[in-house]
Amino acid sequence: MEGVLAGNPRAIGRAISALERDGGAPDLLAPLFAHTGRSRTLGITGPPGAGKSTLVQRLAQAYRRGGRRVGIIAVDPSSPYTGGAILGDRIRMSEIYTDPGVFIRSMATRGALGGLARATWDAADVLDAAGYDVVILETVGVGQGEVDIVKAAETVAVVLVPGLGDDIQAIKAGILEIADVFVVNKADREGASRAETELSMMLDLAPPSGWRPPIVRTVAPSASGVPEAVDAFARHAEHLRSGTEGERRAQRRARARLLAVLDERFRREVEAPSRAGGGLAAAVARVAARQEDPHAASARLFEEVVRGRERKTDS
Repeated sequence: MEGVLAGNPRAIGRAISALERDGGAPDLLAPLFAHTGRSRTLGITGPPGAGKSTLVQRLAQAYRRGGRRVGIIAVDPSSPYTGGAILGDRIRMSEIYTDPGVFIRSMATRGALGGLARATWDAADVLDAAGYDVVILETVGVGQGEVDIVKAAETVAVVLVPGLGDDIQAIKAGILEIADVFVVNKADREGASRAETELSMMLDLAPPSGWRPPIVRTVAPSASGVPEAVDAFARHAEHLRSGTEGERRAQRRARARLLAVLDERFRREVEAPSRAGGGLAAAVARVAARQEDPHAASARLFEEVVRGRERKTDS
């Protein structure tokens, strides 16, 4: 723990690796959690090919120029063979990889839906405890399933590009509701003005609220528009601090995280091969053979887990 709190990159890397293992490392996270709550968590999401990684690199450089330490968690698709991250953002963010004030970690989804890995929350806590001022979460880029980012980040930026029909995708995926800031990247392309106009029209149709997501145009390779994006994130942070929305979001994130932990713990219990009654494998066989319906099988497995816990408590 001392190495993490001192900001030692090797200690941070080992801690995140432990958290990524099946079951995580609750004993490691428990003493670190008291040192969290100081960093600002930004979520960067959007369709594949939107230039998210390049934009994240430019954002990190902008924050570094302001003297802030930046942690980046880039969630990549899993290899079907090794379970590891396929793309490797250390390579794509080579310009900042050697900066001692930047920590980059690629995390595999390992089957998790919603654009985030299961250990993303825990890894963000490690970087928070290690003293990183800004933690950027870049999602896998799966399109319509990426809405989980709103459960983990304080400010969510949805990155779109002109010419790919992303305005329609925004409506279909529901990302209009999760965006705190819209970034029209690759704005030097034809159609950028139209994309911005259509986004603005959709925002006009949205129910009124205390925050209207600004639309920022960027060209990530040249860092054009990046200062404006950083300013938009800062204004949203101030908005959260000035009212009750920040507290509501914190409650929502805490609830989502607790439910995710409970879901994973229950799943591990159910998948235990030594479970009485045959466990998950026996239930799967019965459902496949049409001997038991899925709801009845699920209820029985739940009761088996509860009874098993009660027996452990009694003993």
